[in-house]
Amino acid sequence: MRNIVKIYSRHNCHLCDVALETLIQLQPELDFDIEKEFIDGNPDLEKKYGEQVPVIQIDGHHHDFWRVDPDRFRASLARHRQHQ
Repeated sequence: MRNIVKIYSRHNCHLCDVALETLIQLQPELDFDIEKEFIDGNPDLEKKYGEQVPVIQIDGHHHDFWRVDPDRFRASLARHRQHQ
């Protein structure tokens, strides 16, 4: 089963665009699916994530926010896969 990497984002968010592009570049190497959800207009998500977007989750578990560091992401995904 492929891992789901979810990115919580806002419209017109430069950091969100950069984080998504980094994930897209890592996708062929690491074989995972990307889901993107905008928090704009969702009071619960806006309250939860506010100014921390982009927020990255791996299979529903918090990974990071603001930026995607490729090496840190690889290590986190590998650790997550060991516990599946």
